[in-house]
Amino acid sequence: MWSYLGKRLAQLVVIAFVISILVFLLVHLLPGDPTVTILGPSDTHQARQELLKQLGLDKPLYEQYFIWLWNILQGNLGQSFLTHETVASAVGHAAPIDIELIIGSQLVAVLVAVPLALLAALRPNRAFDRSATTTTFGLLSFPSYVAGVLMVDAFAVGIHLFPASGFTPITQSLTQNLRGVTMPIIALTLGSVAIYFRLLRADLIATLQEDFVTMARAKGLSTRYILTRHALRPSSFALLAGAGISIGSLLTGTFVIEYYFNMAGMAATLVDAIQQRDYLVVQGLALIISVAYVIINMVVDFLLTLLDPRIRRA
Repeated sequence: MWSYLGKRLAQLVVIAFVISILVFLLVHLLPGDPTVTILGPSDTHQARQELLKQLGLDKPLYEQYFIWLWNILQGNLGQSFLTHETVASAVGHAAPIDIELIIGSQLVAVLVAVPLALLAALRPNRAFDRSATTTTFGLLSFPSYVAGVLMVDAFAVGIHLFPASGFTPITQSLTQNLRGVTMPIIALTLGSVAIYFRLLRADLIATLQEDFVTMARAKGLSTRYILTRHALRPSSFALLAGAGISIGSLLTGTFVIEYYFNMAGMAATLVDAIQQRDYLVVQGLALIISVAYVIINMVVDFLLTLLDPRIRRA
């Protein structure tokens, strides 16, 4: 296991290094000149040359990259050209929003999808299974932002149960925080519920036909015990892999929800920086999001190794 972890960490370092090169080059290939954005009306040729020298943009590209990488390794992700806020500070304000939305939506999705899948797999192609399958199939084609609009109209404008926009940190008020994130979390949950239900249901139906399940039934074990102790674990591999992909996609896929509910999360901050051509902010956020995606998938691979003894032996 330690050998496996060492190899995976070495792969993570290599992938992170490649990502840093791609992010650095990608931002430098974007159209436009950052000095024009920074100088604004004071843009002159002499001022532009002085600013390029001040920012280190007059150096060769490879030298710029190693300076940027060295600063990142020291914890310096750069500073916004426009607001003069450090990228680390922007991440510190934005990341808690994304973390709460992602963890909350995925936790709710699992708590809803797993019991539904267990009940549907018990009696496949019966009334409950057909209705649950049809409903989740409909959720797959139901965009999260549409759900957000409908919930705001019903619960914020209609009965004033939740606020229509804004985010209150947990440190300020737990009650206001929960009221503010409830509708965004539900909007993000719908698609994940559909995916998790369909993945787990299909694997459970196949697992319940295996010989070891038949043996467990012959021993007189209860259906609940068989489902939770014998069938759920070997049927959860596809669910766990799907969760890794889903969580990774939500790192940037929350942008529409964050924008609609006026939440300055990582995705919304990244899009704003791209629109304003704030290159260092774009570089820092893109690097963090990309590396986070890789780390999440590495953690999922490790969990699959713990769950599946066949992978462990291999």
